[in-house]
Amino acid sequence: MTETTQMQTKTPGGAAARSPEFRLAADALRGLRQDLFDDGLAFRPLARSADGPLTRRLRGRAREYAAWSPHVLILAIGLIAMFIATSEGIRGPVTNLFLGLLTLVPVLLTMVRPVGAFWLSMAATPVATMLGNEWDDDWPWLAGSFVCHLAVLTIVAIRTRPRTAAWMWALTAVYGIGVGTFAGGHAFSSDTAPMLFLSAVILLGVTVWQIRREARQEVTAQQTVTAHERSRRTLLEERTTIARELHDVVAHHMSVVAIQAEAAPYRVENPPPELERAFVTIRENAVAALTELRRVLGVVRAEDYEAPDAPQPTLADLDGLLANVRDAGLSVEKVVTGAVRELPQGVELSAYRIVQEALSNSLRHAPGASARVEIGYVLGGLGVRIVNAPPPAPSLVKPSPGAGHGITGMRERVSMLNGEMTAGATDDGGYEVAVFLPVPAATAAGEGAA
Repeated sequence: MTETTQMQTKTPGGAAARSPEFRLAADALRGLRQDLFDDGLAFRPLARSADGPLTRRLRGRAREYAAWSPHVLILAIGLIAMFIATSEGIRGPVTNLFLGLLTLVPVLLTMVRPVGAFWLSMAATPVATMLGNEWDDDWPWLAGSFVCHLAVLTIVAIRTRPRTAAWMWALTAVYGIGVGTFAGGHAFSSDTAPMLFLSAVILLGVTVWQIRREARQEVTAQQTVTAHERSRRTLLEERTTIARELHDVVAHHMSVVAIQAEAAPYRVENPPPELERAFVTIRENAVAALTELRRVLGVVRAEDYEAPDAPQPTLADLDGLLANVRDAGLSVEKVVTGAVRELPQGVELSAYRIVQEALSNSLRHAPGASARVEIGYVLGGLGVRIVNAPPPAPSLVKPSPGAGHGITGMRERVSMLNGEMTAGATDDGGYEVAVFLPVPAATAAGEGAA
């Protein structure tokens, strides 16, 4: 039998050191030290308002001047506090000037050292009280000091975070109540209560504004990320679709190569051994390539994806597509120019899908309009142009559901074939998609010969 002895170790400070109340108080004091002492003299210059509500409406030099509007506003507030402090006329001109500087400098300091401006305002308040007051009803804040400290609290709260503003308000309350208790015999002097009430209302409004602004920025950033992810997902889906189709096309051709390489020796009477080995090598390489192709590209197939029974469509199947579109209510005509020839199957498949998507967009976004499909066989490749007229009644066109990424899929197909594409509205209110798919002359000749 084994005995297990558990020994309890006592932490310094007893149970109080582990209590939630103690941890809460320690975190609060740590926040106070970080916000008002460690960052008390942090240099944080006020940036220009490059994207403010006023600057967005202006242009040129007026926009540059308007970017300094926050600095001008703070300077104006400081001058107002200085004017109030010097207009009392209780002392001589030198004392009044000194009192004015005691109210102006803390307000101006908020533009470079916001937390330091709060401490300077707290230190200047009793100095101004002793110099400019005979301990009448206006204490512990004179009129100029009252405006100065209230302005400093507001500006610093705007430039910092809500927790810092709460600490500043708490220290202001401690100072006002302490002076009223020890000097006046009662907790609230004549202007301590108005200072705490006005500053609390202002700081609460600033805090709500900051929370709303941060929430709005977070929502905007989330919407941007969502739109980016949606675009990437759509692009990947289009690439997956193209990879599936090309997998079927390439697999067909590789199978034909393997079969022809296997059957070729039997079509020649008494073939030399070198020729037989060459055909065996061709077949082995074709089978290996086909196996590797199926292994690599097979990952793009969904679990429920089934390969189509019919071959992938080509431009020869375009008439059937146009017939289906006409049955859906779209009046469409086809124009073919140039010498019709067989092109690489990937080019014909992409051209067919582009025409299909463009006509689908015409049905959704321009119901009742007519469309025109132009196929041009040129020496360097294939030109495709799909244009639809404006809808007869644009006001009756309802927004079509869906992500609306058909143009993205077209561009992806064209980019895969190193082609060019333009898409945009026409002068008469319709829409046009123009595509050029290059086909090297040697490739086209080889396809025709095959």
